[in-house]
Amino acid sequence: MTTHTLRYYERVGLIQPVGRAHNGHRRYSEADEAWINFLHCMRATNMPIREMQHYAELREQGDSTSLDRRKILEDHQAAIAAQIVELQEAHALLTHKIANYRKIEQRIRIRGPQLTEPEVDSTLVPAS
Repeated sequence: MTTHTLRYYERVGLIQPVGRAHNGHRRYSEADEAWINFLHCMRATNMPIREMQHYAELREQGDSTSLDRRKILEDHQAAIAAQIVELQEAHALLTHKIANYRKIEQRIRIRGPQLTEPEVDSTLVPAS
């Protein structure tokens, strides 16, 4: 994750400011890194920042919000599942189209190109 993203996440409240080393570099704990990894995963699966912020706010409140947090994750999981189905359909379509192009290319190698429209010999076309 880039430093720009980390600063942005701090600015919007997704991560709490962390301690710094003498040289000014941020010092993240293992727990911080696990949280940042989770955020990265949620963002990579198109969870909106506002939803991530809501989840982060609930997380800060502790275990009493586990039901709400679970619901957010279940809803997001369902959205990802729908995206996966759409991607699988797109993948199947691409596989089909690629196979068709390979057949066309094979046919061209064997028989030569097939014209989809007849060519017009310009010497036979009357002048306007």
